[in-house]
Amino acid sequence: MQREEKQLELTLEALISQVADLKNSLVSFIYKLENEYDRLTWPSVLDSFALLSGQLNTLNKVLKHEKTPLLRNQVIIPLVLSPDRDEEIMRQTEGRVPVFSHEVVPDHLRTKPDPEVEEQEKQLITDAARISPDVAQKQIQSLNKMCSNLLEKISKEERESESGGLRQNKQTFNPADTNALVAAIAFGKGLSNRRPPGSGASVQSGQPGAGAIIAGASGMQQVPMSGAPAQQQPMMAGVQMTQAGQPGRKCTNENISSRVWDKKEILF
Repeated sequence: MQREEKQLELTLEALISQVADLKNSLVSFIYKLENEYDRLTWPSVLDSFALLSGQLNTLNKVLKHEKTPLLRNQVIIPLVLSPDRDEEIMRQTEGRVPVFSHEVVPDHLRTKPDPEVEEQEKQLITDAARISPDVAQKQIQSLNKMCSNLLEKISKEERESESGGLRQNKQTFNPADTNALVAAIAFGKGLSNRRPPGSGASVQSGQPGAGAIIAGASGMQQVPMSGAPAQQQPMMAGVQMTQAGQPGRKCTNENISSRVWDKKEILF
């Protein structure tokens, strides 16, 4: 008798330790769900479920161990029932059960589910027994197919979302080239004002002191020299340009502008 009592005591201590660990894990997981839901990630949730599952399996192993006495053969009888507040019960239950009265004893010492729950469980067992193995196998295959299709859709959505994010973050231009292009267009930076060999020309006009054309600027601006007559200051449409090997060739403002733009295209 003493041996059985000692074995029962050791078993109860092991069970209390396992249940305490399980309770702490549940408290920690519930705290995360209630207070850290904005930072909670799915892998963290899976880790918490895995921890709880492992602790439950350990508890079941303790209950099914060969040295564990059959707890169903043990009878628990409340010796004292009182409607007054019991501090010792408050400490043992961490404030959840303030009194041990006739109202709470049936719930806390219950070894079987509620009659309604028992009836529903029996009904489910009866319905499951009516299904033939072939019908059950078809239902299992149908459920597996639905789950596979759902997983495939979820994976497809994840791949499309990742590819869309990569396309949005991918840079499609070179900032250095863009800055160089803007500087060349706006300020003429990097443009060469050298003329090709053999293209040196001198400006001739019918009157001395005619307005001289300064070429090489991006806008082809004409700057008249000081002291020139008023009628010679506007743009001359037909300035006589003499080039080596081509005397008397007429060079207009349009030809000059086209040459400057050709130089820009070569540089770019």
